[in-house]
Amino acid sequence: MARLVLLAALAVVAAGCSDSLPGGKVVTPTPVTVVGTVIKQPWTGGKPAAGLALFTSSGCSACHTFAAAHATGTVGPNLDKLPSYYAAVHGQGSLAEYVYNFIVAPHAVPGYKAGIMPATFGQTLKPAQLADLVAFLTKGS
Repeated sequence: MARLVLLAALAVVAAGCSDSLPGGKVVTPTPVTVVGTVIKQPWTGGKPAAGLALFTSSGCSACHTFAAAHATGTVGPNLDKLPSYYAAVHGQGSLAEYVYNFIVAPHAVPGYKAGIMPATFGQTLKPAQLADLVAFLTKGS
């Protein structure tokens, strides 16, 4: 009797996992048409060269050391060490996501020392500028 119940349960599960419906209609796990827009991650798609210009014009080099920008500031973190900071304090998501979050909401990122990094870049920089800055800071990492 137990074997019969087990076989019946397996038959029900197998029927539910079928790739087709009765009548031969094939189903797919994703829709053929996407309704609406797909929101991309705001830290993707930037241009590193534009990020360098923004890094320089926004005064980032006054506080940060970053060889790619010939910056030698010592107030903020050395950005040449971004991958090791990320691995040490965060470890989730991507390095680009970590950098983006540190720019737009530094107070919310582990390891932030209050009052040093301006918390206004998320409002004053356009999404494309933020993506450019992230692309520049993470290029080669």
